[in-house]
Order: sequence, then structure tokens, then C-alpha cells
Amino acid sequence: MPFKPVENPKCPKCGKSVYAAEERVAGGYKYHKSCFKCGMCQKFLDSTNCAEHESELYCKNCHGRKYGPKGYGFGGGAGCLSMDTGAHLQGDEEIVTSRAPLLPKAIAKAPEGEGCPRCGGFVYAAEQMLARGRAFHKSCFKCADCTKGLDSVNVTEGPDKEIYCKVCYGKRFGPKGYGYGQGGGTLQSECYSVGGIGHAGGLFLGLMSDALDIDCQSDAAPKTTVIDTASIMAKPGQGCPRCGGVVFAAEEVLARGRPWHRKCFKCKDCTKTLDSIIACDGPDRDVYCKTCYGKKWGPHGYGFACGSGFLQTDGLSEEEISASRPFYNPDTTSIKAPPGQGCPRCGGMVFAAEQQLAKGTMWHKKCFNCAECHRPLDSVLACDGPDKEIHCKACYGKLFGPKGFGFGHTPTLVSVDGSAPHMYSDAKPNSGPKARDPRQGCRRCGYAVFAAEQMISKNGLWHRRCFSCAECSRSLDSTNMNDAPNGEIYCKGCYGRNFGPRGVGFGMGAGALTMA
Repeated sequence: MPFKPVENPKCPKCGKSVYAAEERVAGGYKYHKSCFKCGMCQKFLDSTNCAEHESELYCKNCHGRKYGPKGYGFGGGAGCLSMDTGAHLQGDEEIVTSRAPLLPKAIAKAPEGEGCPRCGGFVYAAEQMLARGRAFHKSCFKCADCTKGLDSVNVTEGPDKEIYCKVCYGKRFGPKGYGYGQGGGTLQSECYSVGGIGHAGGLFLGLMSDALDIDCQSDAAPKTTVIDTASIMAKPGQGCPRCGGVVFAAEEVLARGRPWHRKCFKCKDCTKTLDSIIACDGPDRDVYCKTCYGKKWGPHGYGFACGSGFLQTDGLSEEEISASRPFYNPDTTSIKAPPGQGCPRCGGMVFAAEQQLAKGTMWHKKCFNCAECHRPLDSVLACDGPDKEIHCKACYGKLFGPKGFGFGHTPTLVSVDGSAPHMYSDAKPNSGPKARDPRQGCRRCGYAVFAAEQMISKNGLWHRRCFSCAECSRSLDSTNMNDAPNGEIYCKGCYGRNFGPRGVGFGMGAGALTMA
């Protein structure tokens, strides 16, 4: 028996055999790896971006251009008009797969009442769109008037068993008149023929046209009629409080348990239309807006108005404002307190709303000021003096604070008797005992040194005022003091000049020659 090789599948692109090591599968066909590319743009493909049509491969973009839907909305971007067939991407040799004319597919008709309501054909599960319990083809699921494609969000079912977009449904079956149009507040008065709506609808439109005086044969806007709500009067106390007419449920607005006409539910003063949020019931059993209620019945005076801190006196005369203003007596001594229990300054009774405490005594807020400069005080600035008065800090320091050099409002010399104190040129103290043992006294003056003023050096104790350089009299401290062999103290400069090394490089400056 002769040997027959195994027949390998042929590549639809080149017609040669395809072996397992190089095959690529798409649409039931096997392609070479080098042939697995788009037939229009020659882009290499993979399993994620390939699309097969009649054994020809395309990328998704080229497949959509060549075989996808055309027209408005079917393009690269939303709302784009695309009629591109991809002809500019084809070479000189056009790939012809079939020269048979493309004829519309014949739709299998379904039994009466079971198919698509628009075309009558069978509807399969992959393409059905449901509306009102009936299945439509996806291509038939569009508005009956404007043929706009619909979905489950914008589809509306009409009483004539058709489907419409929301705009066409509103034009055909929606309410007519002022405020019922495509936009809020638009006058929509489009009338349809009585035959298209039906006998009952035509009779209703005829009656409404006669009642509202609308001419359906013309394009003019309807004539609105202002209805007098007081034409049907109610029994006393049962009707609208404004006009006295009967209030029906369709136009009823409640305020304070009483029904009002919607037309009458306005502010009594400014006639502004009200609702349940901005309506205010006045004590005169009428309704007002919030602004008019505040002007007429709200509190008046400083701080009570539309803005904080604004003086509101609308609607009041000067006499009414003066009469309503509370009485204020600025005299704190008008009500005397028992001795020792009142304000220490004026002796009047101190109430809780105005009391200020200082050293266990209660003061009026008006009286709580400095006894010298009359500056208003608080718990931070007040100082209780030995004279049972209160002072500010500056006046307390002048009256009862320490006197002398460095004791004042600032580190200055303060003298309250008008004459400047005598300053001695000698730095030594002019009073005090001499030290018995010279080693226990000040090294400079010999007087006794107390702990509050002592400064310590290697050679002994010093007064603070005596702790200065023996040559230049510069005040010293522990950081710049130098003990000399002669028992004195010097600053660094004077110590270097007197006891420091001499020669080249040892001077006040680097490299200076000092032979002093």
C-alpha cells in the first residue's frame, strides 16, 4: 500500500500548508504566524484584537470601518459621522471575496401576535429588546415618530401600543398648556387631529377647547383665563381666609390648620408667593414671608435685622421705638447695699450680671477701674493695693513698688518725690560694716560682702559693683574675668597686655609685635 502523507490544513491567506508549530487559529481557519495580520492595514494580530469575516482577517478598527454600521453616531467618537469604508488603506489589488450582490436577508415571519410588533418577524434571544412585555428586534426598537434608537432608559410606551422617545411621547400624549413643553415654563399647545386621538379624546379636547377658548386649528397660543376663587363662597370660617371662597382639595394649601387657595397663599404685605418653608403665621391670623414678618412682628433695635449688628426700625415711629426701649439707669448708687456688702467704690448693690471680683470683694463692672488713671480693668490687669483699692500695674508700681535704680515701669530710675537721687561717683558703698578679716571682705573696697551681691573669683569675694577690670573698669562676669597674679581681676584684653606673653605673634592681633 503506497504511503500517503497527512494532509495539513491550508492557510486561507497564502494557500500553503500550515503546521502545528506555526499555526494561528481564528474563525475556524488556521493561518501562518506571518499571515496572521490585518488584510487592510497589515497590522499583526493576536487573539485579543482579531476579527474574521469570510476567512479574511481584520483588526477591530478596520473591521468596524468596512463592515460596521454607517451613519451618524457610528464613528471613532460619539456623535461622529462616519462613512469610512477603509478604501484608503487598501492596496492596488483589491481583495474580492465574492462578487455576489448583497441582498437583504429574508426575515422569517412569525405567527400573528408572536413576532416583532414593528416588522412581524421572529425575534431571537440574542437580539431581542423588551417593552411592555413584547419583544422587538434591536433594529426595530426605535421611536415611531422620529425613528431615534431607543433603550430601556428613554423608551416610553404609548396608548396606541407603539414605542416613542420621551420628547415625542410628551408632544403626542403629554399635557398641554402653559408650563408643559420641552423646557420648563415653555408654552406647549400643539394640537392633534381628533381622528388620530380617538372619539373620547376628541370629545375631551373639544370640551377643553370650548372651556379655555383654544383654537386647535391655529398655531396661536391659548388664551388663559383668570378664575375668580371667590365666585363660590363658603360658610363663614370654613373657606379661604383671604378671599372667603370654597377651597377644593386640588388647590388646597394648609397653614395653621386652615385651608388656603394656592393663588391666595401670598404674603399680606409684599404679595410674594409662599410655600411651606418661607410662610410665617402672624398673630393677626394672616400669612407673611420671613422678611415682612420680621419687620412687622420681629424684635427691633440694634442687632435684630437681616444682617448682624444692623439697626432695624422699619415700620416703627420714634415714639414707638422710645416706648419699647428698656429703661436703663446708669447710676449704680441708686440701690444702696448694707455696709460692707456693696461695691467698695460707690457703695451700691452689686447684682450677679455685673459683678467683678477682686480680693474677695464685689465691684460693679462700671466701677472696676484704676483708682489713679481710671483705666478699665479686668482679672489680668487688676492689682489689689494695701489701701483696699484696685490699680493698674503701672500705677501700682509707682505707688507701692520698690524705688531706686532699676525699679520702675521700665529699668529706669524712678523718684516719686520730684527730686533726682544723689549718685556717688565712688563705686564703694557709703554705708555698712567693714569686714573684720580682710580675706572675708571685698577684695576691692574691704567692706563685708553679703550672699545676695557676692561675686566669686580665685582670689576671694567681690561686690557686684566692684567686680570690674582693675585697669579699664569694664564690668566683668564669670565668662570674661581673668585672675591676675597681683590679686586683682582684669578683662581678657588688659590681662593679655599686662601678664600675657610678648614677642612676635603675641599681640592684640595675629602676627603683631608686642613689646609693651
